[in-house]
Amino acid sequence: MSEARACTVLGDVPVGAVVARGDEILAAAGNAREHLDDPTAHAEILALRAAAKAAGSWRLDDCTLFVTLEPCAMCAGAIVLARVGRLVFGAADPKAGFVGSLGDLVRDERLNHQVEVVSGVLAEESSALLKDFFRERR
Repeated sequence: MSEARACTVLGDVPVGAVVARGDEILAAAGNAREHLDDPTAHAEILALRAAAKAAGSWRLDDCTLFVTLEPCAMCAGAIVLARVGRLVFGAADPKAGFVGSLGDLVRDERLNHQVEVVSGVLAEESSALLKDFFRERR
């Protein structure tokens, strides 16, 4: 949640992500699309890149990715490609989520890797943070 809150200072949508291996945090990031002028600078992508570097491998099968919002199709694809073992997310995203809302890329049995998913963790807090952010922008 703290990574998500930090995004708002830079004008980015408040989404935060943390990659952990057991009790060790490998990486944490918030959305930085506005700050970096990069459409791919979603919290998940930035956290996965930093975690792979910290782990010394792109394979993150022994890791858990925690994120405040259901990942989009791009991030869900990156999660599968990184071989993340488990995904824990907060708020569902009915307009862009690809871990159950619009599709379910991370659990698609046609792919060579499926991810264990836990959804709804801190969903109310995550949703409130997003709603407050967009309410202030309107």
